[in-house]
Amino acid sequence: MAQIFPRWTNRLPLAAVIAAPLLVVGAIGFVWYYFSPKYTDVGYRPVQPVKYSHKLHAGDLGLDCRYCHSSVERSAVANVPPTQTCMNCHRLILPESEKLLPVRESWSSGKPIEWVRVHNLPDYVYFDHSAHLRAGIGCLSCHGNVAEMEIVQQKEPLSMGWCLDCHRNPNMHLRPASEITNMIWTPNAEQTKFAEMTKREQNIEPPVDCSGCHR
Repeated sequence: MAQIFPRWTNRLPLAAVIAAPLLVVGAIGFVWYYFSPKYTDVGYRPVQPVKYSHKLHAGDLGLDCRYCHSSVERSAVANVPPTQTCMNCHRLILPESEKLLPVRESWSSGKPIEWVRVHNLPDYVYFDHSAHLRAGIGCLSCHGNVAEMEIVQQKEPLSMGWCLDCHRNPNMHLRPASEITNMIWTPNAEQTKFAEMTKREQNIEPPVDCSGCHR
């Protein structure tokens, strides 16, 4: 009786045994990276209703973050500035600018500008801006150098693992309270000593258990 399958097909079971684990590992690696916040979220830069340049306002003009985001030191959330904040300056500065037409319309109608949120944590995550600022975590650590951004974008993954890395070892992120909004501040040679002293004096013990962020 003639052979139905050629002799080389005898090797197929062995090839399948070798290839299957490689395919599984490859699939896990593909999902781990391409489905992670580092790939899906970092670089997110939505189109906003007003072309507001953080580089101009926070960088060139040197406006402090807290002028617009005025509640970050006392609230869990970083407020989106109301139109009144914009008009504090723009009633006198470039009051007829076409770029500011949506702002003037909001001011006249009383309808808030519908800004698009950039840094958006899941609903099951609790994050308190005020607690982090009181501890000495600067805006730069989570948001990147917004003073260089024409359009604000997400610079960090804001994933659970990323947060836990800082909670387990926050030393390089702790800074003096006077520097929390300074976008060009960098740790010096005494940073570790300063951080350890700060943690003792302020009793800083970032939670690393589930209930710290999932309440």
